[in-house]
Amino acid sequence: MLKENLSFVGICVLVFAALLGLAYLFERTVCRDLQRRSRSRNISYVAMFSALGGVLMLLEIPLFFAPGFYKMDLSELPVLMSAFYLGPVAGVITELLKVLLKLLLKGTSTAFVGDFANFVVGCTFVLPAAVIYHHHKTRRTAIIGMAVGTLCMTVFGSLFNALYLIPKFAELFHLPIDQIVAMGTAVNKGITSVPTLVLFAVVPFNLIKGVLNAVITFVVYKRISGFLHQEGLHLKHAEKPIKQQ
Repeated sequence: MLKENLSFVGICVLVFAALLGLAYLFERTVCRDLQRRSRSRNISYVAMFSALGGVLMLLEIPLFFAPGFYKMDLSELPVLMSAFYLGPVAGVITELLKVLLKLLLKGTSTAFVGDFANFVVGCTFVLPAAVIYHHHKTRRTAIIGMAVGTLCMTVFGSLFNALYLIPKFAELFHLPIDQIVAMGTAVNKGITSVPTLVLFAVVPFNLIKGVLNAVITFVVYKRISGFLHQEGLHLKHAEKPIKQQ
């Protein structure tokens, strides 16, 4: 059991490092419109967005078409805003910190598998959206980026669940796969196997989550970014040294 847990932790660390490295590479090569800000301001904004995301993770919405361990939340909303405002690297870090904060506040009920899934699948939504948006900042590229992010999250999240997360969940909880499938059958008679569980539960779950977060971001981001920009200008002027008379 200890070996299995250490292996899982190792995979989590490697995946985070890979996603962070990928985000950094995109910032250096693709994101032409990324504004440079002071490190202290970046840390403050990441902390703020992470705290909001961690709180939103606590507000879980059960879904009538999926087993109880699939619950909706809007925690990708502040993560996406962080990535739009600060860049892909900040988005990945915000995604990680919001999950860690949720674990501190509530712990885990899925042996950390669900929390790991939230981080990885969330990054597949946020990273494409942020990279496309920062390549050329317009309302159109924001919409395209969020649409691509939703598609990536749906496709990757479905494959990730089928090939890794569901088997790992069964392994850590010492449950047969058939018992997990039966949880899905209880809410949808069409779920009779892992592929149908993914098709009828995971796919619509990720689609709905992506669309909801994208729509809300589209509605409120401009106002929030305007406020943050003004706040940043005030801080910038406040940080200027006073000239000697």
